Amino acid sequence: MTGWQTLFYKEVLRFWKVGFQTVAAPVLTAVLYLLIFSHVLENHVRVYDRLSYTAFLIPGLVMMSLLQNAFANSSSSLVQSKIMGNLVFLLLTPLSHWAWFVAYVGSSVVRGLVVGLGVFVCTLVFARPEFSAPVWIGVFALLGAALLGTLGLIAGLWADKFDQMAVFQNFIVMPMTFLSGVFYSIHSLPPFWQQVSHLNPFFYMIDGFRYGFFGQSDVSPWLSLGIVGAAWLLVSALAIHLLRTGYKIRY
Repeated sequence: MTGWQTLFYKEVLRFWKVGFQTVAAPVLTAVLYLLIFSHVLENHVRVYDRLSYTAFLIPGLVMMSLLQNAFANSSSSLVQSKIMGNLVFLLLTPLSHWAWFVAYVGSSVVRGLVVGLGVFVCTLVFARPEFSAPVWIGVFALLGAALLGTLGLIAGLWADKFDQMAVFQNFIVMPMTFLSGVFYSIHSLPPFWQQVSHLNPFFYMIDGFRYGFFGQSDVSPWLSLGIVGAAWLLVSALAIHLLRTGYKIRY
């Protein structure tokens, strides 16, 4: 293996060895969300006229789980390495900043996709899936996981302990995910809050992903693709810069 492949393999093994915590637990959480919300709102909410609320909810839950776990993978790995002191062994290697970036973000994408697929498989018993534009499903799943994996890398570089990392998780990732249209269509919101939703990049990831299933969305999938792609390029540039300068990992 080359350097980045070895680090990538190590990061994948890290989350896979505790699969009940890193994969099974998020899948169970998403299924509980589905059971509760679909039971309460199934007969009260209709979206896009032809869809049941349960069918509408499933892609949002899949994407929400994918995003949150992609972020958690890279951020928790770096913070854990800092606390345990084993980050020094990576610093002793001749790995470039590109190798670090590809390995950490790549493993985050793998975890996000595994969790998202697990949620989708477990929710098949609740609603019949549609695949109107499967290419869009794959594109937004990969881009969303890469974006949150990169954001998690930035959070892991910045944080020195788990409660600092929780600032990103609890005050940025979680609110932006829940307010992105996972549980509702933004057209059900008042005009002011619709405009606010359009400032949330998470909305475009979930809306574009949902378009791949139903062929309908709140905004054009091409607009969503442009915004999500631009956001990933921006955070990637920042992450690579931080890795190249050794921000908070080289003293």
